[in-house]
Amino acid sequence: MVLGVLDHWMRGARRWRAGVACGIVLAALGGCAAAPVDDATSPTAVDDERPVVLTTFTVLADIARNVAGDRVRVESITKIGAEIHGYEPTPGDLRRAAEAHLILDNGLGLEAWFERFVADLDVPHVVLSEGVEPIPITPFAHSPAADGAPRTSPDGAPADEGTASADDGAPPSSPDGSPDADGLPSNTPADDGAPSPARDDVALNPHAWMSPTAGARYARNVAEALADLDPEGADLFRANAEAYATKLESLADHLATAVATVPPERRVLVTCEGAFSYLARDAGLTEAYIWPVNAERQATPRRVARVIDLVRGRKVPAVFCESTVSAQPMERVAESTDARLAGTLYVDSLSEPDGPVPTYLDLLRHDIDVVVAGLTEGTAP
Repeated sequence: MVLGVLDHWMRGARRWRAGVACGIVLAALGGCAAAPVDDATSPTAVDDERPVVLTTFTVLADIARNVAGDRVRVESITKIGAEIHGYEPTPGDLRRAAEAHLILDNGLGLEAWFERFVADLDVPHVVLSEGVEPIPITPFAHSPAADGAPRTSPDGAPADEGTASADDGAPPSSPDGSPDADGLPSNTPADDGAPSPARDDVALNPHAWMSPTAGARYARNVAEALADLDPEGADLFRANAEAYATKLESLADHLATAVATVPPERRVLVTCEGAFSYLARDAGLTEAYIWPVNAERQATPRRVARVIDLVRGRKVPAVFCESTVSAQPMERVAESTDARLAGTLYVDSLSEPDGPVPTYLDLLRHDIDVVVAGLTEGTAP
């Protein structure tokens, strides 16, 4: 009886905190439209007494569900198909966050839009990218090999001069190797020949889940977070995480095997947004893109022209674009070169259950297979 009263009081306190916090946010924003009814208010959700774990987007929700099993209820703030970087939370999102028992986010700067809304809420919060070696965002490309070799110029040679010739498709730089007028850097390695380490003042690429190896780390971090929330389920959570990590590590092996079938001169991954740095690092692919992370407005004619030069210089057979951004800039690249736009890649969101990537494992497998098929088409067996 006492426990029941205490549980009722705690639920009421969470609802009170949500109302206060929502009022503060509404005042700060100057008012907002009423939030649409979400899944958390459905009769099934209301009757479900399991702890609620809230994630910031659908990929994390799928990882968490695979680790949690049936012991907790996992929900995603953003819906399928949402563009995660510029998402604008609703008052309903804030209420769900205040009433959750645990919030899981990606970190690495991905969810700055949400952190400011939950900073004052009394809800445990775990960053799933903890323990992953981050990759800094660069304006044009990031192309370290998987073994930590120095960055290379687009012709595959070490960029030891800090400059690249104009006829090999590389982004030009000034004679001293500094960025040119539009701020695009040369692929200059660090003094010790290794990629430059991340610094506190350097923005980090948040798309670490695009590496199957990093995804295994996410799963293990979920298990530890859930074990703290529900100690009785700790053994189950850890066992589920290890089983899931095994599947992800198998995908990492598949990636390495698949990329080995791509001729070395074709191992270039050209995408609209720089969202594949971690996958490229795992696979030893050179990465190039039209705009860096969350900077679609930077798809300027000059940036498109530079990617065109790179594709021509490396004779890249295929280019790609992501599902949540416009493919028009990459269509111009394909029209101006011998490359073809070889398919849609998925990053920030899963698809509907009947779509091509209903789960995180499906998303990784789809992207790996689309990239490898595009880069190997027309090559001798």
